[in-house]
Amino acid sequence: MLRLYPGKLPDLELMFDCEDKPVVPLDMFHGPNAKPPPLFRYCSDQRSLDIVFPDWSFWGWAETNIKPWENTLKDIKEGNKKTNWKDRIPYAYWKGNPYVAPTRENLLQCNVTLENDWNTLLYIQDWVQESNQGMVPLQHYWPIRDNSKCTSLKFAVEWGNNHTHKAQEIGEAGSKFIQEDLDMNNVYNYMFHLLNEYAKLLKFKPSIPRRAVEFCPEKLMECAVNGNKRMFMEESMVKVPSDSNPCTIPPPYDPLSLQEFLERKANSTKQVEIWEDEYWQIKEGTIV
Repeated sequence: MLRLYPGKLPDLELMFDCEDKPVVPLDMFHGPNAKPPPLFRYCSDQRSLDIVFPDWSFWGWAETNIKPWENTLKDIKEGNKKTNWKDRIPYAYWKGNPYVAPTRENLLQCNVTLENDWNTLLYIQDWVQESNQGMVPLQHYWPIRDNSKCTSLKFAVEWGNNHTHKAQEIGEAGSKFIQEDLDMNNVYNYMFHLLNEYAKLLKFKPSIPRRAVEFCPEKLMECAVNGNKRMFMEESMVKVPSDSNPCTIPPPYDPLSLQEFLERKANSTKQVEIWEDEYWQIKEGTIV
């Protein structure tokens, strides 16, 4: 980013935790005098105040052969063209690391077994890269209950198989969101504005510690002399400065608009839960 927008970022100092799980709970910091620690990390949620920063795998993850995000997006677009929606296997598919949170670990209980078929195919792989803050249930994705994942997943697949046009519409909207709202230009713009706004809050002038070591991409590549690691670093490195300024940061939600957005998400999720309850009641014979 320093190469993309040279001279546009102020000096700053921050603390970054590379673990996935948030550690700054919202319920511990209330009121106008609350002072939560400004801790950056890759993940946060509605119950936490950790400051979200883009995961480093946007620039590639050689150990799992995940290409830099720009190339991955191209692969996703090409992959979407290979099989028509109506010809795809009618199962829910997930691949990722289930051990970063308890809610993911119990997801594995929903895999296909000799006793149960929850219409799911779940695979373990040690990586994760996602963002859903701006996504809306029933518009970009289908919400799954956290406390009854298996039955919720089975209903989701059944509903999708019986409402193929709507399911395709949701899938395409979610894919479009990822490809357009999460392109690297927006990732860099988010980083730029986040760091600029954070720097404005500092109450001291950052200085370089006497024993600090300066790193640059070329220096880092000396440690990654071959293979995918070097290739991904070269592919994702910004070669020339941007010929335009960073985007203008949009104004924050006003309280009413934010409340309406959150209510829309909550109501969409509630509607799915009502449909799901009715489905299982009929299936179990409690509703005729």
